[in-house]
Amino acid sequence: MIFSVMLIHSGIMERFVIKKLKDWKDQKHRKPLILRGTRQVGKTWSILNLGKNHFNGNVHVIDLEKHPDWHRVFEPNLDVKRILSEFEILLNTKIDPERDLLFFDEIQSCSRALMALRYFYEELPQLHIIAAGSLLGFAFKDISFPVSRAQFLNLHPMSFAELGKDKLVDIILSKPIKLSEIIHNMLLDELRKYFFIGGMPECVQYFAETNSIRSVMELQLDLINTFRQDFSKYTPYSNKHCLNQVLSSTVKNVGKQLKYSRLAEDFTNPTIKKAFILLCKAQIIHKVSSTNPGGLPLGASASERIFKSIMVDIGLMQSICGIPVDIEYNKSDLLSIYQGALAEQFVGQEFMAAGHSELFYWSRRAKSSTAEVDFLIESKGKIIPVEVKSSVSGRLKSMHILLREYQNCPVGYVFSCAPYSKLPGQRLIFLPLYYAFQKGMA
Repeated sequence: MIFSVMLIHSGIMERFVIKKLKDWKDQKHRKPLILRGTRQVGKTWSILNLGKNHFNGNVHVIDLEKHPDWHRVFEPNLDVKRILSEFEILLNTKIDPERDLLFFDEIQSCSRALMALRYFYEELPQLHIIAAGSLLGFAFKDISFPVSRAQFLNLHPMSFAELGKDKLVDIILSKPIKLSEIIHNMLLDELRKYFFIGGMPECVQYFAETNSIRSVMELQLDLINTFRQDFSKYTPYSNKHCLNQVLSSTVKNVGKQLKYSRLAEDFTNPTIKKAFILLCKAQIIHKVSSTNPGGLPLGASASERIFKSIMVDIGLMQSICGIPVDIEYNKSDLLSIYQGALAEQFVGQEFMAAGHSELFYWSRRAKSSTAEVDFLIESKGKIIPVEVKSSVSGRLKSMHILLREYQNCPVGYVFSCAPYSKLPGQRLIFLPLYYAFQKGMA
């Protein structure tokens, strides 16, 4: 069983992001790395793990939220040698630019520290330096920062593939095939747990230790409250009551086309739109824009006003929605849980974890048309439409319309609980849900 072999609490687990961090470390012409992601997705853990295993433990942590008085180090000027010298005194240690890792945690709390990254790159390029933060979208809004002077990496909640061991991971990351019935059903059973536990590292670890979904749900509520407590930091930009309403409404309507006016009451459309954008900047929610599959890049024809969304994490989504676990967990078809919204959230979340920085879908813009396909992704220079629903070909009316109208789309993916199969004559490939991450990588 996948969840029964979790080793997060022992420090043995290695997230997929570690390989990307190692690749950054080994680059010859390396820039400061900025690791982005919402709170509690494992940014600090991943960086400390890199420092422990690939810098012989020589990692120097400067937590700028925990030590606001340290912000003064950056005030006189942005001379990096002076800055480094003062932090050596504050940390009571020697920082070796040739061998050590310097880690600025919660860097969004100090705008001048962000600005200093440019000068570290220009004047001390041999130093390995990583910055991390959960509200960086706001910080960049208020400062002038040349993005060419840093490398960016997004960290998402743990994907379903990150929770397995050895053979099971090999299966769901390999080219899809039709598996034996016993292996197929075992993976779906584990995926059912993931639907309710999600990929927030603390929740995954807690389930590994307690084997109790109910206990994890209490932890999920604590995490959601942490997000909401952060809303006070958004107040220069938006009303926290509006933010609360928009978060709840957006998450409860995953998979549905949204209108700003329906996301909150007693607030104007511009105020609601601003709250939605801020939640996207904080990466608590992700916008899924309607676009035309006629050509690449998909974002070129994306609509500003026709959109859907997904939540950062499927476990937090079901918690906010108040899904009755005793009823929904026991449904035999994962596509029937919460009317299919959890399945669509899962596929979108896996695509983002696999490397898609933006998500898109197709909504036919012809008058009176209701045709809609859940996602559009780019794979090897081709546009692939994706549906998350029953595997019965005759019910895929929107997919058939899209494939007929856009011959540049070579094939359509249909994710469900059915085994892997193909209908070459209809340009359709049917995929079990557990292959979502693999197809997101392609």
